[in-house]
Amino acid sequence: MANTGVPFQVPMLTKSNYDNWSLRMIALLGAHDVWEVVEKGHIEPENLESLSQAQKDNLRDSRKRDKKALCLIYQGLDEDTFEKISGVKSAKEAWEKLKISYKGADQVKKVRLQTLRGEFEALHMKEGELVSDYFSRVLTVTNNLKRNGEKLDDVRIMEKILRSLDPKFEHIVTITEETKDLEAMSIEQLLGSLQAYEEKKKKKEEITEQVLKAHVDSRKEENTHNQSRRSYSQEQG
Repeated sequence: MANTGVPFQVPMLTKSNYDNWSLRMIALLGAHDVWEVVEKGHIEPENLESLSQAQKDNLRDSRKRDKKALCLIYQGLDEDTFEKISGVKSAKEAWEKLKISYKGADQVKKVRLQTLRGEFEALHMKEGELVSDYFSRVLTVTNNLKRNGEKLDDVRIMEKILRSLDPKFEHIVTITEETKDLEAMSIEQLLGSLQAYEEKKKKKEEITEQVLKAHVDSRKEENTHNQSRRSYSQEQG
């Protein structure tokens, strides 16, 4: 593969960014063609002397990939975290230790999932909140759920969004549920549809507000005129 001359920046792992860090590292390790050795692990054969020359060449290549992957992982760690895994013998072992350390054991993972499920169920659009902002909040929670092993398809996410919108969207929600097949829609398409409705409703409200303001201003002007006429009549009288 041709070298573009653009260096890959290794993301730094912190106490609070493991999920995003791991996604970036998987992409980085893949770009360096070493993610497979992290995922599957490098295996040292028991008897090197029985290997053919081709097998020895493959073993040398696997060792090199493993060390390269381990080096990239090390670069994303501060000194304290490095000390915790410095005794590992392979990139896979380092990756698994970090995963357990930052994501916790199965029991901790279950508790985290329960918490995230509660957050998902409790999601509701705030009064005055834009559709795009609400979608961002929902997707942040659902992405965290998926990263922790929850199986969550787009239809379920869209159903949740439709159920939890502000009451002012009731009309478009009814139309969507009665006329649209969510199985055939994407989250982006639903967002676009709701944003179009939101914009149309906003313009209608602005026109109504302008009409009311014009009516109020007209009444004020009429009252001012009538008051001026009464004052003039009193002066003449």
